[in-house]
Parts: sequence; C-alpha cells; structure tokens
Amino acid sequence: MQPLPPMHSPPHSSLQHRALRVENWGRTRYRDAVALQRERLAARRDGTIPDTLIFTEHNPVYTIGVRKGAESHLIWDDALCNRMGVEVEKTSRGGDITFHGPGQIVGYPILDLRNQRDLHRYLRELEECLIRALGTLGLAASRNPGKTGIWLGDRKIAAIGVAVKSWITWHGFALNVCTDLGYFQGIVPCGITEGSVTSIKAELSECPSEHDVRDVITSAFKEVFGFDRIVASSTFFSVQRGQKLL
Repeated sequence: MQPLPPMHSPPHSSLQHRALRVENWGRTRYRDAVALQRERLAARRDGTIPDTLIFTEHNPVYTIGVRKGAESHLIWDDALCNRMGVEVEKTSRGGDITFHGPGQIVGYPILDLRNQRDLHRYLRELEECLIRALGTLGLAASRNPGKTGIWLGDRKIAAIGVAVKSWITWHGFALNVCTDLGYFQGIVPCGITEGSVTSIKAELSECPSEHDVRDVITSAFKEVFGFDRIVASSTFFSVQRGQKLL
C-alpha cells in the first residue's frame, strides 16, 4: 500500500513554509493540562499560534472518555485510588478509560484540520507517527484491527483518544516509556479485556531516555504530517508553582 501524502500539505507547498511548534510542559496535573489545551486550541483557531505538538507527563490519574460504559471499567474504588495517589477525571476525549502517570509520554497535537476535515485520516496518521517512532527505537509496533491504540502483538504500548472542536484537534496519545504498569490493574484499560499493557522499558534491554523518545516522536510527526521545520517553544508549566513559565 502506498503511503498517504501528508494530510496538511497545502497546494504550492514549495512556496510555503510550515512550522510545527513543539512545547514541553514537564509534569502537569491532568485538569491543569486540559485548561492549558483549551487556551492553545483557541489560539490555534484564531491563528495566533501555528500547529503545535505538546508533550507532558501527568501526575497519576485515570481519565474516563466519552464511550458509553467507560466508567464501569474503573476497578479500584475511591478509597483505594486515594491511597494509591491516583486522581479520577472525566474527559471530553474519545475512547474509554486509561491511566496517565510518571514515565509516560503524553502528546497533545493542536492541529488545524479545517482544510481537510477528515478525522479518520488524522487518527491513522497519528497512529503512523507512533509506529514509526517505535520502529526507530527497534520495536515493531502496529495497529490492532478492531482495537484502539498501538500494539506489540497482544501487548498495548500506546493509547490514543482525541477530540476536535471547530476542526482544531486536542487530546491525543499516551506512550508508556518506563511507566509503573501496576497502575493498570486498577482499570480495564480502554475497556479491552484481551491482551495486556506493556512499556518500552519492558520490551527493550536498555530503555531510551524520555528526551530521546520525544525526539523520535517529533521527527516522525514532522515526516508524517509534512512539516518542513520544527520550532521549539520555551513554554513550560510548573506543577509545584501552578503557573506557566515563558
């Protein structure tokens, strides 16, 4: 099968220069990150920022998507979640329930799809970014027909749950790098009872740094979506101080 041309490539692309802004927010509380995403979404809609890929790492949290019955896939009760230091948040993204926490790279693409309006294609290309990135790291990842996310055989290594508002994307993906997989015992991950959850650390004898993993994801993102350059932002969000640092 021939690869799809980049979904964002404009006509006369040789005359245009498309930059991808990359932000690293560091460690964030999930609800704070949602509020910041809304700001970025509005800025992208208004044209005050270019297409943007946000990286973050969340404090432990179970997030519940809009899929019917998703809440029933939370196994731990409130008392156990509190004891384990895990928050529970309902969210507007697609999909079921998943875990975010330290050692996991979360990516939030804020992309303008108003010229394409093809959500299914966007999802396929987002999957392709993670498949290529993992391939660069030596892992033969793939899609799993009928199931969401990115897989290594019957082991799920990345979750995907997106949303679109006015054809601007938000929410995104979560890739397990050196995540404590024990937290997944508190849920039925993504509502899937077959298979297991894995991480890069569990699959490789030597785990790459999160910095290196972010770099290969960014390179794959640039290639798949057809950007010609990367612009690194100095934006950082401090959980401890609860404020943005620019």
